[in-house]
Amino acid sequence: MTTPVAVPITPYTHPTDSGPVTHPADLPDGNPGLIGLPLTIVGAMGLGFTNTGIVDSASAAIPIVMSATSIGLLLATIWAAALRQNINAALYSVFFGFYGSYAILSLGLTNNWFGITADQVSSTTAMWIGSWLVTITILTALVVRLPWSFPFLLVIVDLALVCLLLGTLTGSTLANQIGGVLIFLFVAVAIYLYVAAMWEETGGSALPMGRPLVS
Repeated sequence: MTTPVAVPITPYTHPTDSGPVTHPADLPDGNPGLIGLPLTIVGAMGLGFTNTGIVDSASAAIPIVMSATSIGLLLATIWAAALRQNINAALYSVFFGFYGSYAILSLGLTNNWFGITADQVSSTTAMWIGSWLVTITILTALVVRLPWSFPFLLVIVDLALVCLLLGTLTGSTLANQIGGVLIFLFVAVAIYLYVAAMWEETGGSALPMGRPLVS
């Protein structure tokens, strides 16, 4: 996350020109989080509402997740990769995969795209949750050199997935609701990161992100 800076101009003289030509010596860094974070937040809000039971429709979040969140995270991933912000690109791509595959899974199960029978829905959903739990847990362990707010954010995701996995395997409404509450906690942390990014981009001082857990 960087503050916008003035682009310095240095004189450049082409061998065939008689006078100097100016061109930018450096371009300011971009910040893919400015689109990745808010669109992650809105998708997570939808999942929080459905998992807590505030909205009584399992597929209610699909329009947001499949359009705004998935497309926004894909754009953020491409933008971060173009800027060689490899860690940011990795994070955004994982969440793009999570949200995008969730939308496909939900639509596929609802419309019987994959030939999954009713008695296989629970095990299929559990497999999807478990696969992402393992992947994001690995990612959590690998970002401990970042400010602690980032691994903390991912730990919340891990805990939410554990609760949702238990809810899927046991049919526990309480486990799913706890998972939904943890999703709202994830949203709260993501909002702070988004505020910090926007605050700094608009000329404010950098907000604290915490010390790295491993230096």
